[in-house]
Amino acid sequence: MSTNQYNLPLLEAVCRRGVLCATSVRYWRGCKRLNAEDLGLDPNQVSDRLIQLGHKRLVPREALAAFSLIESRAHALVESSSFPFLGGIARFVPNPRLAGLTDGLDKLRDEFREATLDFVAGYGSLRDRAMDEWRDAARNLNGSAEALLITIEQSFPPAGDIAKRFAFDTRLFQVAAPDSLRLEVSESIEQMEIADQRRRVAEDAGRRLQSDLDGFIRESVTALREETAKLASDVLATIDGSEGGVHQRTLNRLTTFIDSFRSLNFAGDAQLESTLDRFRQDLLTRSAEDYRNDSNAMQNLTDGLSRLRDNAVAMVRTEGRDVLSRFGQMGGRRLAVVG
Repeated sequence: MSTNQYNLPLLEAVCRRGVLCATSVRYWRGCKRLNAEDLGLDPNQVSDRLIQLGHKRLVPREALAAFSLIESRAHALVESSSFPFLGGIARFVPNPRLAGLTDGLDKLRDEFREATLDFVAGYGSLRDRAMDEWRDAARNLNGSAEALLITIEQSFPPAGDIAKRFAFDTRLFQVAAPDSLRLEVSESIEQMEIADQRRRVAEDAGRRLQSDLDGFIRESVTALREETAKLASDVLATIDGSEGGVHQRTLNRLTTFIDSFRSLNFAGDAQLESTLDRFRQDLLTRSAEDYRNDSNAMQNLTDGLSRLRDNAVAMVRTEGRDVLSRFGQMGGRRLAVVG
């Protein structure tokens, strides 16, 4: 069996169950790294242990607050809908989460575009106001003020270029197994050697990809199991620390998590899914008021949460190997039929 044949079933299963997403939010940060010369100081007489200049804001923080908020919301949206793929080169988005993610990113992209238009329109006056504030601040620097103000003024991008500093990009793609690059006609020894080197490099990359995919699937399964254990522990702590017993928002939090798990469970963790389904059926059909009025039911809820936590912790210890052993079967069966 060749390396590519060995890789394809697992890779096929990954590609069929989701896509890779890379989102980039780029905007002018309005900062300038100052050095000793900018303040009219001799760098040889400035100790890094005592004086740290670093990045300073050219404009007030609030001038770029909208972009900072959009960036954090975009990253939070992507992270809640995906798993880090192969060390974080991209995020793997399971198919059930794709539509919601792209819709959310589209809305944020529209907000980003509107904020950019507003910022560009007001950039000239913002720059003028900022320079006025810098002139006021520089008066305490005596002889070094002129050099500092020149540095600050030159650090502002020209008005005609500022729009180029803003971009909101999302790219969706899939990973592919490397293939050897073949030469159709190899008449020389040198060409044959090059072709052989490429084949060996592709096979080595294929083996690495197989190992990386194994690790990615195990890490994704383990992450959901750890999150389940943490949620159960958090809810138990919330109930224990509440004088009034369990609240409806706490039960809703559990229900929302189970719904979210279903859409993130691309690896097919049947064991945890059945555990969560059983927990929901047995313990989340009653209201919080019912639990507060029935001490036996309340005890059943806390016992169920303890079992859920303990079961999830036990599953974490398997490191997802039980799920990985079944994961590639879908891709493998498809390839067997095609072959």
